[in-house]
Amino acid sequence: MAPRLYHRAYEILAAQIGDGTLAPGMRLTESSVAEQFGISRAPARRALAELERNGFVTKSSGRGYSVQGAPSANKAVPKPATDEDMRLVSRPSWERIYGEVEDEVIGRISFANWRVNEAELARYYGVSRTVARDVIGRLQSRGLLRKDERSRWYAPALTPEHVGELYELRSILEPIALAKAVPHVPPSFLSQMRAHLEDAVANAEAIEGPVLDSLEEEMHVKLLGFCGNRTLMQAITLPQSLLIAHRFLYRWTPRLFKTEPFLPEHLEVVAHLDAGDAAKAAAALERHLKVSGGRALARVDVIRRDFRAESLPYLEQLDGS
Repeated sequence: MAPRLYHRAYEILAAQIGDGTLAPGMRLTESSVAEQFGISRAPARRALAELERNGFVTKSSGRGYSVQGAPSANKAVPKPATDEDMRLVSRPSWERIYGEVEDEVIGRISFANWRVNEAELARYYGVSRTVARDVIGRLQSRGLLRKDERSRWYAPALTPEHVGELYELRSILEPIALAKAVPHVPPSFLSQMRAHLEDAVANAEAIEGPVLDSLEEEMHVKLLGFCGNRTLMQAITLPQSLLIAHRFLYRWTPRLFKTEPFLPEHLEVVAHLDAGDAAKAAAALERHLKVSGGRALARVDVIRRDFRAESLPYLEQLDGS
C-alpha cells in the first residue's frame, strides 16, 4: 500500500536533510512544505511534526521549524527521494489525499459509525468539492461508505453484526467466483502464489502487515479476478471492504497471533487448485472465510481498546455508536 501523504513528504524531507540538501539552520514552514509538494497544510503540518519528533528539525523561536541536520546514528534516515517521489503533484488531486482519508476512516470504524462531511473534507485538505466528491466516491466504491435515509454519507462501524454479514456474503460469493476462475488461472500464477505463501510460512514469526496485505490481495482479488464475470466481481466488492480495513488492522495488530492463521488455509486452497480439484478448492476457501470473521473481530477489539484518533472536522461520530 502507498504511504500516507504526510509520510511521503516526511521521508523526502528527511532524506534531503540527511544528504545536506536542506542544511542546518534552514527554516521550514507549513506553507513552504505544502507549496513544495503541492499538498494541503494538514499533511504538511504532520510531516513537520514527525520531523521534529525524530530530531531532524526543532521548533523555531519565530514561525516554523529550524533544520538541525541528520539525527544521531541510531535514527534511520530515509533513502534519497527519487524523481517519482518528488512529483507528488503529478498525481490526480483525489489520489494525493485518498490514502490518508481512507486510513482515518478505517481507524475509526473499529469503534463507531461516522458521518463524512464533503464540504469539510474539501476545506481541511484545501481541495475543491469535486476532488472531495471523488474521494468519497472511491470510498463508496470500495464498500467503506454508504448513504443513510437522507442521502448523507456515513461509514458503518465494524460491529460483530456488520462483520458477520460481510463474511457471510464473502463465504457465498467468493467460492463461486473461484470455481469460475479455475479454468482461466495461468499455472505460473499458481506457482507464484504457492512460492509467496511458502516463504511467508517459513518466516511466519517475522512477517509484517504489507506482506499479509499482498497475500490477501493475491488470493481474494487477483485470483478471483480470473473468473471473468464482472457483475459477480462487483457484487464481491462490498463485502471485500474488509480487505481494505485489514490493511490498517494488520499494521496495528501484527502480533495478535504468533503465526498468521490464514497462511495454511490459503495454502490448502492453492494445493487443491494445483491438483486440478476446483470443488475442493472452493470448499477450502469457504471454510477459510467462515472462520476468518472471528479473527477479524479480534483485531477490531484491539483497535477499539488501544487506538486514539484525533478530532477531524470532516468526520462526525454518530450518536448511539
